[in-house]
Amino acid sequence: MIVRFPMIKKTVLLLLYILIAVTSASGQLRLPQLVSDGMVLQRDSDITIWGWASPGDDISIEFRGDTYNQTADDNGNWSVEMNRQDAGGPFTMHISSDENETIRLENILVGDVWVASGQSNMELPMYRVRPLYEDEMQQADDPGIRYFDAPKTYDFNTSHEDFGSGSWQQITPETIVNFSATAWFFAKSIRERYDVPVGIILSALGGSPAESWMSEEALKEFPSHYNELQMFKDGTLIKEIEEADQKRSSSWYGQLQKADAGYSNPESPWYDPATDYRGWDEMNVPGYWVSEPLGPVNGVVWFQKEIDINEEHAGKPATLELGRIVDADSVFVNGTFVGTTSYQYPPRWYDVPAGVLMKGVNDIVVRVINSSGRGGFIPDKPYELIIENDTLDLKGTWNYKLGAEMPPLAGQTFVRWKPGGLFNAMISPALNYDVKGVIWYQGESNTDSPEEYSKLFPALIKDWRNSWDQQELPFLYVQLTNFMGPKDQPSESNWAELREAQRQTLEVPNTGMAVTIDIGEWNDIHPLNKKDVGERLARSAMKVAYDEDDVIHSGPVFDEADVREGKVVLSFTSKGSGLERKGEQLHGFSIAGPEGEFRWARATIEGNQVIVWHPEIDCPSKVRYAWADNPDDANLYNVEGLPASPFQVEIDR
Repeated sequence: MIVRFPMIKKTVLLLLYILIAVTSASGQLRLPQLVSDGMVLQRDSDITIWGWASPGDDISIEFRGDTYNQTADDNGNWSVEMNRQDAGGPFTMHISSDENETIRLENILVGDVWVASGQSNMELPMYRVRPLYEDEMQQADDPGIRYFDAPKTYDFNTSHEDFGSGSWQQITPETIVNFSATAWFFAKSIRERYDVPVGIILSALGGSPAESWMSEEALKEFPSHYNELQMFKDGTLIKEIEEADQKRSSSWYGQLQKADAGYSNPESPWYDPATDYRGWDEMNVPGYWVSEPLGPVNGVVWFQKEIDINEEHAGKPATLELGRIVDADSVFVNGTFVGTTSYQYPPRWYDVPAGVLMKGVNDIVVRVINSSGRGGFIPDKPYELIIENDTLDLKGTWNYKLGAEMPPLAGQTFVRWKPGGLFNAMISPALNYDVKGVIWYQGESNTDSPEEYSKLFPALIKDWRNSWDQQELPFLYVQLTNFMGPKDQPSESNWAELREAQRQTLEVPNTGMAVTIDIGEWNDIHPLNKKDVGERLARSAMKVAYDEDDVIHSGPVFDEADVREGKVVLSFTSKGSGLERKGEQLHGFSIAGPEGEFRWARATIEGNQVIVWHPEIDCPSKVRYAWADNPDDANLYNVEGLPASPFQVEIDR
């Protein structure tokens, strides 16, 4: 059947056809997410600008008075190398094609660009460390520091050409809250030292092991990781795993909700102030209920505490700090819900709205869900209610009652941490972007295999240098901080083993290490002090990346050992103005005889060396320093105040 249109309809159709044709032919010029408004370009480097257009399009770039031309290849890819640029800005860039398309990029700076990568301690944003840096955050307003936060995703099959989203953010009191704390203090130090703009490409993911950040080619040296990458190229397998994890988790939490006696009566949940708490058991908070008559129970346990509020504080807003809780919690004040946290690591900071607190007795109720291991309240954390300038201590006796007991919930499979996936999706899109160097904070997730890390980590550095085509790319990293409870006697430690692997990686040229065994927290894998971490990384950068030979960039690092009359004489590099101890005696050294059993050693500083011995060991075979998960008493520094790196050495005889 032939449909005949009146002339006016034919005209409309013709115009529509022309519009579609023009639209399909235009709009082909495209830039990667990194090449965008507010970007920071690397100074004194052959800057690469790249993108996509229609095949054969002529591309023109205008920047700082120069014009650069290129033609898109048969696949529409184009890339332009611009002249080396001096630091400065802001500038404007025009990118156009011969199809009359033009993209105008504004507010461009030229300075130093650093990639910040690793796991959660690099990812940790400023709002998580707010208690230490409240003033810092309120005053942060520097247009010369920018950051680009790479989307957190993975791909086991394809190296991505671009990030799926993202934009350059200028530092303000509003934007700094989401900026990596470590990267902020690093960037701030570099900017203050060299008076140039600083750009940070933040590509980090909590919990990620080193192998997830390596390319498929590099993983061939590690067959188990390479084979696992091949296995996870199967999207069906990933779907099956994720569906099974979700089904198991949903079932567990669904059963928990139904079984929880605290919710059995919808008219009178246990957070209702009318609840009679007098029959509940008592427990000292902070602490774990495994130590109580309740024992090693998983499921949900309810806690309640009464506090007295005076007339002055009644009705006023407050901040409730509940340290850290294992694993998840929901918190109520006088029956009003004030907040929840779904996993154990974040600090519990909850706002109590105005009008909730009343004069006299007030109830705080915490519903704690623990899916496996020990549930409870982490010790040595703040547990308090802050009202204006007054603080009420909440530690001490709380009432508690079991809401529901459940079998342990099996952990999920973190697919995104599998080998190669993060490199493809979170590093590969940045490989055309010229950078000054890398700062890296990772290792906690590889402590199960520290011996492998001694090979894996140098291979990662080599891989990134090959991928960026910068064989001397400065690579600065943070040595694992002190964590977990200290030990009374010398013992084996995977954390110490991994620190040793990190120390040995200094043998790789153009690397630097920030030692942090003095600024961790025994009860928190995410210590708040990120200022010293960032500034120590910056010291390393001054030496490694900026060639300042005179800068004291590190604390003492073991160099060599000699034996004299049964005593071990240790020499160090990075002594600075000299060695010193913090405290009356030098601690943290252990020594072993021929049988290999370690004992705490005596140690003293003589000149720029440390003498280590034990009166009952005549033939020392090994010496260790700060060899523990948490070497809390290790106190060897240089005069500049930088701590010595942990190490172990076998004595040649």
